[in-house]
Amino acid sequence: MLKRLIAFFIAAIMAAVPMVSFAQSEDAPQEKPNYRVAVDFDITKDRDNILLLDLSNGSRVAIRLMPDWAPNHVERIKTLARQGFYDGVIFHRVIDGFMAQTGDPTGTGQGGSELPDLKAEFNPMPHVRGTVSMARASGEDSANSQFFIVFYPRLSLDRKYTNFGRVIAGMDGVDAIARGEPPENPTRILQASIASDNVPQKMPAPRAPASDITADMLSNSTSK
Repeated sequence: MLKRLIAFFIAAIMAAVPMVSFAQSEDAPQEKPNYRVAVDFDITKDRDNILLLDLSNGSRVAIRLMPDWAPNHVERIKTLARQGFYDGVIFHRVIDGFMAQTGDPTGTGQGGSELPDLKAEFNPMPHVRGTVSMARASGEDSANSQFFIVFYPRLSLDRKYTNFGRVIAGMDGVDAIARGEPPENPTRILQASIASDNVPQKMPAPRAPASDITADMLSNSTSK
């Protein structure tokens, strides 16, 4: 009789196990976020998601914004660019072999816009060369207006900073940004715009000569 009871309980337990496992699988998340991994480097396509930075070194940098990765951060960048917020702002922290950071109108690294800070949108996209990612303070949800462009891969930043885009043209201009924290003669964003707005490139003003050259100076020249 005892053996029959033991066998009955074992059979009951074994029958219940698949049901428990099925119930757990039903409660577990079934879908993962669907990120569009490929970055389109064609600057003629989806121009409403291309940020253009006209730099004081004469370069125009095109950045493909990726709303699939970070929709709220992309919207913030587009809003501030269209407000003219970034115009005249320097790259205040530029570390050779690492990244160039900008987006602070005070030029100190402590400032931002009057808009509220953003909730983090960390994603699995890697921080490779040309990645554009949001800077933040120690809190994960403290990104506001500052962002940085990566010179060389820094995969240690993945899932810790919100990656929201990639440079698709003008990376040589990024490489030419003056180094320093802050640089002695910092590179500036003369103008930030969205490509679909068709804003003409803003070029740096020509340098004025050290002194005006007069006719008398030319006539007194001893050169032959």
